[in-house]
Amino acid sequence: MKKYCKTIPEGTRDLLFEECGAQRHIEHELAGVFQARGFQEVMTPGLEYYDVFSLPAAGIPQELMFKLTDHKGRLLALRPDSTLPIARLTATRLQDQPHPLRLYYIQKVYSNNPSLTGRSNEVLQTGIELLGAGGMRADLEVLSMAMEALASCVPDYRIELGHAGFFKALAARLPVGDDLREDIRVSIESKNYAALDSILDKLEQTDAVRAIRRLPRLFGGEEVFEEAAALCGECQPLDYLKKLYRALASMGLADKLMIDLGLVQRNDYYSDIVFSGYVEGSGDVVLSGGRYDNLLESFGAAMPAVGFGINVDALTRLAMSRGGWHSKPAPVLVHGDEGFEIKALNHAAALRRCGVRCESSVFATREQALQYARAQGMERVEFVGAAVETVAVKEDAAR
Repeated sequence: MKKYCKTIPEGTRDLLFEECGAQRHIEHELAGVFQARGFQEVMTPGLEYYDVFSLPAAGIPQELMFKLTDHKGRLLALRPDSTLPIARLTATRLQDQPHPLRLYYIQKVYSNNPSLTGRSNEVLQTGIELLGAGGMRADLEVLSMAMEALASCVPDYRIELGHAGFFKALAARLPVGDDLREDIRVSIESKNYAALDSILDKLEQTDAVRAIRRLPRLFGGEEVFEEAAALCGECQPLDYLKKLYRALASMGLADKLMIDLGLVQRNDYYSDIVFSGYVEGSGDVVLSGGRYDNLLESFGAAMPAVGFGINVDALTRLAMSRGGWHSKPAPVLVHGDEGFEIKALNHAAALRRCGVRCESSVFATREQALQYARAQGMERVEFVGAAVETVAVKEDAAR
């Protein structure tokens, strides 16, 4: 039987040096945005009971989850989503805390994507959940924070804003079952016009069908609201979305904001606004979120909630592609002559206390230490014997 001891599972990858540095920098920047707004960090287990993700409102197909059993035969799942575990955490551990709860996280999510799709099965994600707060003030807080978070990492981003209630209201007027309604939603989400037309051509051409057919094309600036109202009349989700858009525009964010009424997220727990973030140079959605006012009820702690998640891996790949990330060795190597090893370790510790990054030599001779320092591109070697002798590596190489 073939042994997989020198490779890694499909959909995962190793990170080395510069990429680790870029990822940590992005984590730090995003956490700083969240902390500055009063959000506190939480962590949930990588392993949860499968029941957490199989709730009717979850909208996560079981075939996309990595599943296993514990010693009692209970079904577990590797965390495919962070919002559901945080909803569980809120309902069980934080029910007595004053509202709203401002929580953020940095943790991995796992999806069992079909092979050859080019998607990662393991993604580092960070995001926030604002729980126990409804209304426009909370939505503005979260949306403006999503835009600030992306701006802290990249200048060229955009947020696409929609409303789950708009599609649900139109879809409810179609004479179709749940399975076909889901096929329509998927076609709209992927902007697959041919597949959508193939389904809708078989239905009676009512106003609702005509509006659904047009839905993926209702994308742009404020003019989208007028076109949508002409198609299906005024409706509460559309009116609310217009007010939200204008409020964000008044904050000077209109140039980063687009309206997309074809934004119909997969997770059924979204109840109102939904939004996605894109960054130039990345074909992936790097940020997604929305309002999910009904989800906490499934855990016995009904409350309004809104949040978003950011794909840290996607932002890391983008940072690496734009350059500027280089792995820098410690500038100083400290080498102890024979009999002076402890003195050398103490000398290196003293340098680090003064803020100097340095390595302790593990080599037997000065020549070996110098060869290593040259290969690593270090600035100098400090030889510790009866006295301390400093040798500049570049000068030594020139001799």
